[in-house]
Amino acid sequence: MTERIVVDPITRIEGHLRIEAQMDGANIAQAYSSGTMVRGIETILKGRDPRDAWAFVQRICGVCTLVHGIASVRAVEDALRIELPLNAQLIRNLMIGAQYIHDHVMHFYHLHALDWVDVVSALNADPRATSELAQSISPWPKSSPGYFADTQKRIKTFVESGQLGIFANGYWGHPAYRLPPEANLMAVAHYLEALAWQRDIAKFHAIFGGKNPHPNFVVGGVPSPIDLESDSALNAKRLAEVLNLIQSMRTFVDQVYVPDTLAIAGFYKDWGERGEGLGNFLCYGDLPSGAAMDPATFLFPRGAILDRDLSVIHPVALEDGDEIQEFIAHSWYRYSVGNDRGLHPYEGQTTLEYDRRGGVKPPYKQLDVSDGYSWLKAPRWKGRSVEVGPLARVLMLYATGHEQTQALVDSTLSRLELPIKALYSTLGRTAARTLESKILADNMQGWYDALIANVKSGDTKTFNETLWEPSRWPSRAQGVGFMEAPRGALGHWIVIEDGRIANYQAVVPSTWNAGPRDAEDQPGAYEAALQDNHQLIDVKRPIEILRTIHSFDPCIACAVHLADPESGESFQIRVV
Repeated sequence: MTERIVVDPITRIEGHLRIEAQMDGANIAQAYSSGTMVRGIETILKGRDPRDAWAFVQRICGVCTLVHGIASVRAVEDALRIELPLNAQLIRNLMIGAQYIHDHVMHFYHLHALDWVDVVSALNADPRATSELAQSISPWPKSSPGYFADTQKRIKTFVESGQLGIFANGYWGHPAYRLPPEANLMAVAHYLEALAWQRDIAKFHAIFGGKNPHPNFVVGGVPSPIDLESDSALNAKRLAEVLNLIQSMRTFVDQVYVPDTLAIAGFYKDWGERGEGLGNFLCYGDLPSGAAMDPATFLFPRGAILDRDLSVIHPVALEDGDEIQEFIAHSWYRYSVGNDRGLHPYEGQTTLEYDRRGGVKPPYKQLDVSDGYSWLKAPRWKGRSVEVGPLARVLMLYATGHEQTQALVDSTLSRLELPIKALYSTLGRTAARTLESKILADNMQGWYDALIANVKSGDTKTFNETLWEPSRWPSRAQGVGFMEAPRGALGHWIVIEDGRIANYQAVVPSTWNAGPRDAEDQPGAYEAALQDNHQLIDVKRPIEILRTIHSFDPCIACAVHLADPESGESFQIRVV
């Protein structure tokens, strides 16, 4: 009888995720992804003022807080046909770009890198050799032997105390780790540097949105009045600070994040053959160059790639009822039209049904995967499972001829001596996140320059008040607010009746990727990726599962961390 490996919860993510892997010897034969928490924000929003929705939906997540606010105000603006001032769109682009870069750097160093970097091994490193390594790949100034020696002392203090703190619960010493001690020491030093760096970058949203997390938004623009001479508005001093932060982002990405990714990837090139799964990719598109949400002007193109065919970009219509649908054949929900039918988000229903849909009474060893096994629904595009996120966007840019992307991808593959098919993998997904950070950091300078030029021309408008009052709205309206969040395609669909929210559905990136099987038994992206060439060296320490799941940067939702009440451990691995 085959074993089933259970990892619950997956740690170093946002929210609660359970993975069950049915084994065939050392190989994963079948994988099941279960979101173990309920969101329910959609139900809370019914009957509320659409102009307030952004403040509620931002609480879906405490990490990528900006993206839900953006999607929500865009949904209302789309429903009411509100046009944005150019300054507002540029400021939103800048805020989105900052969210990406902050999020991607934090994910790489603090959530994902420890799947590849052995912290304890860094104690055996030679600081002088580490310095030579660091200086050979980057001009980053913090690279002296003394600097790395001091970092090594900090790590030694953690280890000798027996309290690893932020480095606790790792699989240190696992035979799947391959980096030499010097590369491990360099990566841990940059892990610690990124903690300090991100604290300053978080100021970016506070300048434009008043605070971080959960910056402020407003339907029809941004709450950032521009007056270069005023202390209570976006003035010359604050705009200069924005420029300094952009320069800081570009420097860290160019001199730390990109070189580290390439250095680490060089030791794990076989992971360019693992963890793809679906071969289908979806991108809503985002980041317009003008005031309108015109897909023709997006930095990230809209479209779908099927079966790895980069020669054909399939058009995507977000409001077509036959394209995007959510299925619940293996979810703990009930549809009034039957549980095997998919619903477009405009018709979406959020009716919980755990006991009657296969929900097992806790504590339990494993899920009943023949029925419902997740609180996540299963989104499909034209009936297909698709992957969303950095890999989908980079592939879309590459396929549509974006010159910078093609140059970055080609040079990365050349340096690693890997074929283009290596993009479709756990390693490719991780590299794509790094490369799009470089693309966005460079584009932020352009959006900033455009904003400054527009203000200098005399245009300081950041808000369109024309349709602010509900008395000017139609009795019924519906719209979709979409964006490319760091983790992938995000959509908020709203129906407004008599000035109030009649229905609201959010389909988030991790629903696309982490969702369960559908009525046709098609796996979601996580499940398919784990079933793609995964052999476990040690079933009690399944680092291979973590590597692939973390390559998607899961964000199930913002919530408290789970702990075993008996052992106090923050994660559990079971073989059942």
